[in-house]
Amino acid sequence: MQEPQTQAQAAGLACPDCGSKELKRDYARAEIICNKCGLVLDDNIIDSGPEWRAFDSDQASKRARTGAPIKYTKPNKGLATEIDQYNRDIRGVKISSQSRAQMYRLRKWHKRTSISSSMERNLAIALSELDRIASSLSLPSNVREASALLYRKAVEKGLIRGRLIESVVAAVLYTICRQYLIPRTLDEISEISGINKKEIGRTYRFLKRDLGIVMPLTNPTHYIPRFASDLGLSGNVQEKAREILELAIKQGLISGRGPTGVAAAAVYIAGVLMGERKTQKEVADTAGVTEVTIRNRYRELKDRLGLDVPA
Repeated sequence: MQEPQTQAQAAGLACPDCGSKELKRDYARAEIICNKCGLVLDDNIIDSGPEWRAFDSDQASKRARTGAPIKYTKPNKGLATEIDQYNRDIRGVKISSQSRAQMYRLRKWHKRTSISSSMERNLAIALSELDRIASSLSLPSNVREASALLYRKAVEKGLIRGRLIESVVAAVLYTICRQYLIPRTLDEISEISGINKKEIGRTYRFLKRDLGIVMPLTNPTHYIPRFASDLGLSGNVQEKAREILELAIKQGLISGRGPTGVAAAAVYIAGVLMGERKTQKEVADTAGVTEVTIRNRYRELKDRLGLDVPA
């Protein structure tokens, strides 16, 4: 039996007596109970979990009767069968040359029939490119899945027609990185994908408009851990840089400024203040901006925030 679980809102219900939405699902008693007044809203709820128990991951995998989850990063969503390349039978013995030739023909036709329409061919090329860029950017699997799902939505709406597949893939990855607050710049994605930065930006704006994507503003503080780690700076420097940026944000000093340049300048100032000085060139190379940008943002932060930075 499962233990009682407290939820802020159980199945969209509210207590008819006191109006509270703090409800508790008690699967042992099959009841939904109001935490505030104790009223029993339902005394015959269904436990939708499995009827078996497992005490470790090995037992859970053996007793589960479902297949692998759907993967949007696969052209067929991972639901099609695959013919392996091992050329061995069920006992691990190598099959005959005649059987190998037959299996080769089966694999060839299986691959041809699984990618028959133009949309399937488009997805096969695009998802392969998406996986390549995401691997180079060290993006986690949930970001790759979200990117593949967004690309599929763009294909279904006919937004890919007349556009380069690689530029759409790069724009999709940039969009998802922005949504998931992952600090990846257009310059990085442009360098890895081999697509011009302006083209990626143009496609990104087109997708955002036509798919109705609401994009959060880029926060420079998200770049601090990455820059500090690449420069070998301590956690104290990261904390100081974050404090500097939070003050700058409150005073509206980052409006109209590139987030990477502001973050890099904050890291440079924090390093100097905490006795872990790095040169402006080192910081600029790590952040992918020019030394002039670092100097300009440095002067603005120093003068407007009244920071006493040693020369």
